[in-house]
Amino acid sequence: MPNDIRTGIRPETQKASPLRGGIEAIVRADHGDPFAILGMHQDGEGQPVEVRTFIPGAERVWVIDSANGDPVAEADRVHDEGFFLATMPDRTQRFRYRLRVQFPLATQEFEDAFRFGNVLGELDIHLLAEGTHMKSYERLGAHPREIDGVAGVAFALWAPNARRVSVVGDFCDWDGRRLPMRKRMEAGVWEIFVPGATAGQRYKFEIKGAGGDLLPLKSDPYAFQAEMRPQTASVVHGLPKYGWQDQTWQQTRAHCAERTAPISIYEVHLGSWARVPEDGDRFLTYRELADRLVPYVKDLGFTHIEMLPITEHPFDGSWGYQPIGLYAPTSRHGTPEDFKYFVDACHAAGIGLLLDWVPGHFPTDPHGLGWFDGTHLYEHADPRQGYHQDWNTLIYNFGRTEVQNFLLGNALFWLDHYRLDGLRVDAVASMLYLDYSRKAGEWIPNQFGGRENLESIAFLKRMNELTYGHHQGIMTVAEESTAWPAVSRPVYLGGLGFGYKWNMGWMHDTLEYMAKDPIHRRYHHHQLTFGLIYQFSENFVLPLSHDEVVHGKGSLINKMPGDDWQKFANLRAYYGFMFAHPGKKLLFMGGEFGQWREWSEARSLDWHLLEEPLHQGLQSLVRDLNRMYRDLKPLHQTDCDPAGFEWIEANDSDNSVLAFLRKETDDPEHQVVVVCNFTPIPRHGYRVGVALPGHYAEVLNTDATEYGGSGVGNEGGLESEDTAWHGRPHSINVTLPPLGTVVLERKAG
Repeated sequence: MPNDIRTGIRPETQKASPLRGGIEAIVRADHGDPFAILGMHQDGEGQPVEVRTFIPGAERVWVIDSANGDPVAEADRVHDEGFFLATMPDRTQRFRYRLRVQFPLATQEFEDAFRFGNVLGELDIHLLAEGTHMKSYERLGAHPREIDGVAGVAFALWAPNARRVSVVGDFCDWDGRRLPMRKRMEAGVWEIFVPGATAGQRYKFEIKGAGGDLLPLKSDPYAFQAEMRPQTASVVHGLPKYGWQDQTWQQTRAHCAERTAPISIYEVHLGSWARVPEDGDRFLTYRELADRLVPYVKDLGFTHIEMLPITEHPFDGSWGYQPIGLYAPTSRHGTPEDFKYFVDACHAAGIGLLLDWVPGHFPTDPHGLGWFDGTHLYEHADPRQGYHQDWNTLIYNFGRTEVQNFLLGNALFWLDHYRLDGLRVDAVASMLYLDYSRKAGEWIPNQFGGRENLESIAFLKRMNELTYGHHQGIMTVAEESTAWPAVSRPVYLGGLGFGYKWNMGWMHDTLEYMAKDPIHRRYHHHQLTFGLIYQFSENFVLPLSHDEVVHGKGSLINKMPGDDWQKFANLRAYYGFMFAHPGKKLLFMGGEFGQWREWSEARSLDWHLLEEPLHQGLQSLVRDLNRMYRDLKPLHQTDCDPAGFEWIEANDSDNSVLAFLRKETDDPEHQVVVVCNFTPIPRHGYRVGVALPGHYAEVLNTDATEYGGSGVGNEGGLESEDTAWHGRPHSINVTLPPLGTVVLERKAG
């Protein structure tokens, strides 16, 4: 008798008839509850057990008793596509079994994924549904584990609106019919244990939307490793294991992030700091970066490295700011263990490591989070809320507890498992305002009619509470470009809870000033002083970041006016002003030696420039500025305290000269006087008032010959005179070098 053409079910197999609809759904990969059909089943206690399996391409299937390895029954093919059913009348108790399968070219024996129970426990499901599982990454994603003595991988995915989800990968020939997952209705999470799957295998999720449409294969949002671009599959890895050697750092780092500590950050794009030209201009590995970048940063005296985003991203040109794998360090430089080696090397050198973290938006690549389960799951449905017009990216729906859980868990993940020392949070301004970069009618007000994104604000506060609450000695830093109040104040005092905020206003004003010809600077003098009006309203970082040396803005050295000598002198004087100014410091790579070309992510820095004296000199100055900043308490202890700063001369616009005082709280008589001359004219006998008598040692002069300067200075220091000046009872008679900054430390006695 021929098969039923409509179904493919063999009519002689009567025992399959009650399952006709379920079998058809399994074969079409359209069953929402595959465990109800597949695996071992029995109609009731004492009834014969039967095993049902769907193996496309199989010719014969036997059920094997795992206890002794003997065949128990050969299954009947009940559907032409490869659905088999074995009934065992003499077996009325469930037992562990394997399947022996004959294919046209080979016979294989393996465990049946559908004989295993739930992957996630009830508590996990409850916390995931509630959106309060702060270690959701330990349950969702792909985790190698052993169940019932069988090694395999447990997969779990949040996709509540999907009609069907299958895991596909190297372990099932990427066939979405083979491993449909069980849905835990309480949390909208799909799960399956795949016996025999191993670390290193590639995988994705095949998702059918609620309307039956098959979506593009999706990468795992919780993957710990991903393929090297342009490939986009996730890689089974599990939480990376590593024998940490940074116990000393962990015990002492609590002081490294304090407002009173010297914090000088070297911002790095790992893919372009240096390349390996003799090997196809490839990226450095994490281990090579540990051996080359870390000693370099240590030698220059920076206290922290801040990495542009190394979370996995498909497009090099995004610099990492359009991430898809938030839980995976990019494979461009090696494995997760290699990245841990790099972190360990930083800590061994006494250097903190910060991650540029991007929780505000994500790209539209089809394998990513957008339209994840056939609905706007991670993003807002309304483009006025869910689409970034500037960046062609999607905006997280912070009002959804599961989305917050995903992101909050990610913040903790990098601090927990990679022992990073902080997060610089990207584009905070875009998260705070509903009308960010939008015209009237292009945004939706909040429930009170305002422009503030209340859900995002609540998320940022919670993120800071959790990160600071769980990890002593870390820091969070906001890239926030508006006048939003109390960004770096604790949540319990009404702030957003960040440790620090980038001072974008200072950066903009001072760089605009420095770009002007010195003859015109007198008319823009207060671009240098204006920042002190609001300097202590936040805990500020002074950022000369990657954003200032791209998109036609020119490198820092090329922003400076004049001939080559004057460009370097200007930049040296500016760095001196910056390092003496209140606020923590940040300098993007290449700025320390005066790279001429704009930065590009596609090539190495121009290290050959260090063969030239002016570039060497600038690098030496940065090294000495970091040493000075670290060694002199007045220059770092009161970075965030108005008690540590006084203007001595803020209004000498005619000469483009500034003079100010820095002092420490522990010893107010330990004072540092800073004088900046932003014209190319040396000024001899420039009198500067001081409150205390003593010897004022010249601890740094940006015009020193070893830095490439003209050598105009104060011969090591000055004695104060009892001549009142600038409203102070004493004064010093300073020689100001052309386009130079002089730093003088008071020595009592």
